Amino acid sequence: MNIPYITIKQTGAKMPAIGVGTFGSDRIDSIEMANSVKLALKVGYRNIDCARVYDNEKEIGKILKASSIKREDLWITSKLWNDMHGEKNVGISVRATLADLQLDYLDLFLVHWPFPNFHPPKCDVSARNPNARPYIHEEFMETWRAMESLVDQGLVRHIGTSNMSKAKMALLLSDCRIRPVANQMELHPCFQQQELLGYMKKEGIIPIGFSPLGSPNRPDRDTTEDDAVDMEHPVVVAIAKAHNVHPAAICLKWAQANGIVPIPQSTKERNLRSNLESVVSDPLTPQEVAMLEKIDCNSRLIKGQVFLWPEAENWTDLWDEDGIIRVPDHYRK
Repeated sequence: MNIPYITIKQTGAKMPAIGVGTFGSDRIDSIEMANSVKLALKVGYRNIDCARVYDNEKEIGKILKASSIKREDLWITSKLWNDMHGEKNVGISVRATLADLQLDYLDLFLVHWPFPNFHPPKCDVSARNPNARPYIHEEFMETWRAMESLVDQGLVRHIGTSNMSKAKMALLLSDCRIRPVANQMELHPCFQQQELLGYMKKEGIIPIGFSPLGSPNRPDRDTTEDDAVDMEHPVVVAIAKAHNVHPAAICLKWAQANGIVPIPQSTKERNLRSNLESVVSDPLTPQEVAMLEKIDCNSRLIKGQVFLWPEAENWTDLWDEDGIIRVPDHYRK
């Protein structure tokens, strides 16, 4: 299968235009997830999206070590978890990830969330860290400068962000020495983030789309009654029927048509194969892309309630929807 690639302007490196996710959504254990990576490599994936907090990098590392695929033909991403922000912790975290994945370097290392708030595994939506803090740019830049040093040391080839708003990204771009090459963000037909997506692309930042199928197996804490179901939307279903494919394929074709690198997750070889085939054949027509653009209903699925700080009113405070980053005075140095 001829997988399309996206070229990183800063380095000329090529990122496969579809990856496979490894977040088990609190439902898939580390052994099963590692086996899904083995299946993904077998059917042709070369882009594997990992994270320290997923607690399965050691098992995935065994699969990577045993693979006959050349290292230079793989694109491996991992992420700095929220409890390891700060100048002293970034290097510790990436070295632990490299040891577990049995790699000498990462192709891409992301700051998982732009604030140092974390939660216990498998927590419910009411969980709150009493020490949670809002985004404070000066503190984030301490973390980012440590990320930049990883590139200098050759431990990672590229760095990027995840879950960044436009307001936060604009601050980072104004202060960074090494620009982020990618931002991982929730993207699917019912949550297209058109303004933010356009901004990232205008700045030359590759959008990596998580939950590209509408995340039907997301954790219970991220599920509410008002959530849209992308694969059941009448327009998605109708276009899928026209292409004689599952609605999941239409979600992935939508991502490709919009310059997004989707990272769907599945443990089934049949689904892994069909997901991959979705972006290498039978693209959407311009008319179909236009039809899908109209179904955007701003249905954010991963709202992030567990990351809220004490003064935050609700989950919308995480996303700077009005373009303003609000930080109570007492958090500032």
